[in-house]
Amino acid sequence: MKKLTLLLLLACSFLNAQESITIKKMNSVTLGTERILKIYVPESYEKNPKSTYPVAIIFDAEYLFDVYVANSKLFAAQQRAPEQIIVGILQNQNDERSTDCDFSIDTGLPNEESTRFYKFVREEVVNFIDDNYRTALFKTIVGQTLTGNYTNYFLLEPKPIFNGFVAINPILPISMAEKLEAKSQGITDNVFYYICNAKYNSDKIKVEINNVNNLLKLSEIEKFRYKFDNFENESSSAAIGKAIPSAMDHIFKLFGEITKEEFDKNIAELSPPEAIAYLEKKYVEIEYLYGSNVKIREKDIFRIEPIIIDKENGDYLEEYGKMIMRLYPESPIGDYYIGLYYETGYDYKKALKHYKNGYAKITSDNPNADAYYANIERVLEKQRAQKLGLPAEEETTGETPAETTEQPKEEPKEE
Repeated sequence: MKKLTLLLLLACSFLNAQESITIKKMNSVTLGTERILKIYVPESYEKNPKSTYPVAIIFDAEYLFDVYVANSKLFAAQQRAPEQIIVGILQNQNDERSTDCDFSIDTGLPNEESTRFYKFVREEVVNFIDDNYRTALFKTIVGQTLTGNYTNYFLLEPKPIFNGFVAINPILPISMAEKLEAKSQGITDNVFYYICNAKYNSDKIKVEINNVNNLLKLSEIEKFRYKFDNFENESSSAAIGKAIPSAMDHIFKLFGEITKEEFDKNIAELSPPEAIAYLEKKYVEIEYLYGSNVKIREKDIFRIEPIIIDKENGDYLEEYGKMIMRLYPESPIGDYYIGLYYETGYDYKKALKHYKNGYAKITSDNPNADAYYANIERVLEKQRAQKLGLPAEEETTGETPAETTEQPKEEPKEE
């Protein structure tokens, strides 16, 4: 919980983006009235004309919009989530939310008036954003209390247009738990569902949220990715500050760099070609799912380095180095791995060539320049020993090769 609180405090310092927020007055044909939208566009939008961006639709924008924008900027800066286009729908000018998100007590589904709001969101707001901005397929919808429950109706439709669902302290009809459980069983595309409870919710609200959790936590559907938080010491309003970063961490978990947990669970036992394939597949899935063309991060390159070096006699170092050179031609890392491949194979001439190529890419002010040059000195020493016919064990003098990029650190444990 301390980690989430820290995220919220840091996020507030990122919220200086008024120049990126526009107000849109939309005359709704469906509602027969004017509605107000707040639209946040990342600063990189104009700089990267070929990029597409996931979209987040935020209900109760008066309360949730700024918090979500701040966290989205923080997560993007830390490469824990892609940058997003964020659309807030104001619903508290004249208590519109009560009409927008009402439901039938008998069916638990939207009534006639709230069905019109559903069509407004799905057919007018989403289409307007898709038609006027470069959007990715990935979409998130966020609400709290009454609007939190309303996000569920977009999941219950036959073919949901949203991928991420955030229901903060939702006020749920009695039958919603069963409806969500039944829907989750038929999920075939990735769906990320987040729900939370808080200490000071009414007993009735707590019971229905817990009913949902008791059913959904048992789901074994691989594509249905579920998370529940119980904020035992928070009011329903205070829970918002913790729920949004927690939900964002869940929804965009696949986007982030490889964690120690992911490495230990999915990668540690793989062979070198399997580890390389895993890394490439991860980034293909990131692009497919979030619409973000992210190059393989250097930290992820170093995550699987021990497998490539230590297993199968380092036979895949050359392949690994070539892959990295395609991604980062200006970096010495690819040359280092190829040089190491030839060095371990006693082809010191080719090893020296690649180490020198890598060294030439290092600027004079790089603090790792001398450490990288140690690779060249070591191979030169081995060449001399080879020419003198010294035994192989005497050819191992020299410093251990040093990486020119900082290794990923162990992640702090959550308290």
